[in-house]
Amino acid sequence: MEIKDLSTAESRRDFVRRNHTCVVAYARRSGPPSMSIVHYAMDGDDIVFLTMSDRQKAKAVRRDGQLSVCVLAGVPRGLAWPPEYVVVDGRAAIDADLERVVAQALRIAPIMTGSPLPEQAVPVVREMMRKEKRVVVRVTPESTFHSPAVHPDDGAQVVEAGREGRPLHGLGARLPW
Repeated sequence: MEIKDLSTAESRRDFVRRNHTCVVAYARRSGPPSMSIVHYAMDGDDIVFLTMSDRQKAKAVRRDGQLSVCVLAGVPRGLAWPPEYVVVDGRAAIDADLERVVAQALRIAPIMTGSPLPEQAVPVVREMMRKEKRVVVRVTPESTFHSPAVHPDDGAQVVEAGREGRPLHGLGARLPW
């Protein structure tokens, strides 16, 4: 896989638009932070995903109003290697309106399944969203973090980096959205 240059705001935004799997990280009321993997869609610049209203992700949003999502580079049937990612930090909000939840579910389901849903699935999806008390989580990006993926093609790259006295891995940076 070719590693993309994610040094510009537009390249990071494009990366987030092209990929649809992320790890959602949030602070718990007590204990260590928590993480959960979800599929997402974009709505303008916002990242949107679904969760059940009573899940910890939704509770954390109601409590803190912020989330971090680590967007993972995907390939047709999995995740890219070497791993490439962009962390997006932002304000988060909950939308419990059933029609908007269903609309987002119908956008996210084909991302998850790899194929469009048949029209007859719409009432089934609506009922599932209602029964499971699903909500839309909307993350409005404020900043990003990117650390370039490094995966030496062969041992020669490791030797060259060592000779030049530079680390094979560079430092990441917090950058504006």
